[in-house]
Order: sequence, then C-alpha cells, then structure tokens
Amino acid sequence: MLGMLTPIIAASARGGREFLLNFCRGRHILSRMSAKCGDSIIICHVICDRAARIGVYNVAMDKHLAGIDFSAPPAEVARQLIGVTLLVDGVGGRIVEAEAYDRSEPAAHSFNGPTPRNFSMFGPPGRSYVYRSHGLHWCLNFVCREAGHGAGVLIRALEPLAGLAQMRERRGLDDERLLCAGPGRLCQALGVTRAHNNLALDAAPFALLAPELGAPEVLAGPRIGISKAVELPWRFGLAGSRFLSKPMR
Repeated sequence: MLGMLTPIIAASARGGREFLLNFCRGRHILSRMSAKCGDSIIICHVICDRAARIGVYNVAMDKHLAGIDFSAPPAEVARQLIGVTLLVDGVGGRIVEAEAYDRSEPAAHSFNGPTPRNFSMFGPPGRSYVYRSHGLHWCLNFVCREAGHGAGVLIRALEPLAGLAQMRERRGLDDERLLCAGPGRLCQALGVTRAHNNLALDAAPFALLAPELGAPEVLAGPRIGISKAVELPWRFGLAGSRFLSKPMR
C-alpha cells in the first residue's frame, strides 16, 4: 500500500513551467517545489510502508471554487458543477453532464486504493485527475472529498461556448453538438492530455466560472459505460440540453 512520502533526493533547475507529477523508474512520486530564488526543485519521494497520506506533496488550494465546496461528497459536487463554465487555456463551455465516483463503490478507480495511475484521485480536493480510457481517449475528472479519500467527478459533456474554431480543428468536424458530447470528445476538443493531470483547478490552464443565472434545473440518473454499481443515480445532466453525450434515463 502507498504510504508516507519522504524526500530522498533533490535537483535544482532554473525556470521552466510547472512540473507535472509523475513516477520515476523506481515508481516513486516526483514533484516540484519552488524556491524563493526562482529555482525549481524536483524531488523524488520514496514510498514507505506506513499509514497512507496521499496528497501531502500537492500544493494547497482553497477547497471552494466557482461557489462549490470540493471537499463535499462527489454526488453533491457533480450536481453543482452542472451549469459551471469550464475553460482550458480559454477553450471550453458550460458543463451539461457529469458523473460522481467514490471509493466506497466498485465503479470508482479508487475502490482498491491508490496506484501510480490513480494517485491524483486521492486529493487534495480541487485538482484534476486525467486518465486514458481503454488506451484510446483521455478523460477529465475533478477531485473532491478530503485528501486521501479517493473521490472525483467525471466531466462528460460541455455546451461549447469559447474557442469553437480550435475545437473544430482538434475534433475534425463542424457539428457543435458533437464537439464535447462525451468525455473523450471533450478532452480532444479542449486539448486535455496526461499533461493536465494533478493540476490545481483554480489556476491556469484551468478556469471554472459559476453560472450567471443561478442554479439550473438538473436531472439525475444511473451512470453509463460501467458494469458495477449501476444502480447509483450519480449521473447528472442539464435539463433540456442538446449537448449531452446520451439522453438522461
């Protein structure tokens, strides 16, 4: 089991953009800290057999963003995300469909505990969790609950509002209804890849904007594309939206 993270080696390199968390060949977690002099310090963490404390290497952020408390249970966060505008480097739109996942149910990646693939799902809240589905498509999730818990919200569909020309170029089609209708299509349209994994949602390239017209009407139903815990009504969609990946049921 993953445990406490202890820095064992560090190297300094002047400048550069934010370092993305990754695993070294020894399957230790790599992270970055910034020194006051402007240097970037890359740290390799050795994993010890002690009580799990996933997320201690992440930069803290305000757990409230776009009027949402990301430390809340995933179903609550997913429902509140409907109507929120998501931008990635200025490209994006209104979230119209999202699904909640929690380590308490077997459909969640976190159900069997942290791994090199899913470690960012264990927090802290308000960060991204990006994974590749079936080796083909990237999927974007927002982490919630307290650090170490293992919960998140899969962003399934957007109503495109900003950067449509870039979306069409990336997707290779013109129909705006199909640009972001599904988690894989959404990530392709917004240019989301593994490079966007484990980043704070309150800083570039991400931006989350609360709805301007108040809380929208939200529908709930069973999640799709899974074979476990199918009875949970943890899929949420904007009522009347034509940009959903599939109709609500």
